[in-house]
Amino acid sequence: MKGPALFLAQFVGPTAPFDSLDGLAGWAAGHGYVGVQIPTNDPALFDLAQAAQSKSYCEDIVARLDRHGLQVTELSTHLQGQLVAVHPAYDLLFDGFAPAALRGKPAERQAWAVDQLKLAAQASRNLGLATHATFSGALAWPYVYPWPQRPQGLIEEAFSELGRRWTPILDAFDEAGVDLAYEIHPGEDLHDGISFERFLESVGEHRRANILYDPSHFLLQALDYLAFIDIYHARIRAFHVKDAELNPTGRSGVYGGYQGWVERPGRFRSPGDGHVDFAGIFSRLAQYDYRGWAVVEWECALKHPEQGAAEGAAFIRSHMIRRAERAFDDFAASGADSATNGKLLGLTR
Repeated sequence: MKGPALFLAQFVGPTAPFDSLDGLAGWAAGHGYVGVQIPTNDPALFDLAQAAQSKSYCEDIVARLDRHGLQVTELSTHLQGQLVAVHPAYDLLFDGFAPAALRGKPAERQAWAVDQLKLAAQASRNLGLATHATFSGALAWPYVYPWPQRPQGLIEEAFSELGRRWTPILDAFDEAGVDLAYEIHPGEDLHDGISFERFLESVGEHRRANILYDPSHFLLQALDYLAFIDIYHARIRAFHVKDAELNPTGRSGVYGGYQGWVERPGRFRSPGDGHVDFAGIFSRLAQYDYRGWAVVEWECALKHPEQGAAEGAAFIRSHMIRRAERAFDDFAASGADSATNGKLLGLTR
């Protein structure tokens, strides 16, 4: 595992040091981070089109970060990936993720999003990255709760269409030699293990269709996030270190009663402030030899982002596990050979 790293999306702002990549890099390095995950929806921070076309631009990005002792962990197209598949109920809400000229034009917006993902594949290759982070978008999410009763075939058709939309993108990432890691997230059609399996089937078990593991979203669904690693570890390519807590009451539970983040029973917290068993997670990932980055994604209903970022690097360092190179009881090894084993078992050799 590599780290600690920080996802920059939640920290970009209009004032220094948050208004430029160099400013953010110096600030992140000052808190002890050695990697940054870079959002690609703001050309002032990172020009995705230029990065896809120009290796020299990417070399300059790498050199600028290197001066701060930082690496790029992954690029992110969370906002653009969301626009690959948008149910009409969310058209107005998600229009803000697209350029102004495309708002109110769902077909053109989707085509732009697909192009953005393909540019991200090229940019990732030019940066020498192994993984890219994104969202799947959603066609079936308004029907996640089965009332009214869902018509037969509705969910199957939604995932078939999702597969048709994503397969050419996955092929572009395959050509670039980069894994696409979908953040498994409520609001996306890929929101748990079963929905990810549906998607894998729809894209023919595509080898580039992988997972960004964020346990906060699983805890808020009351899903066993440690068992998730046991089941899907072969597909986990990225990791957001984000905490959450779920405190159901006699008045509200998982769905939250339309309350704000502070009031709802389920809310995101800074790492270490919630209910997520990170010791268990880091142990499971070490057990399965996860080779990707551990990236803090700050989202907290209470704590200031700068405090959360300042604490995050040390939190990751305290949980990262250096794998043992020998068994703890090797000192007591008997040195037995095959013949001795036979004698111990009462076998004639």
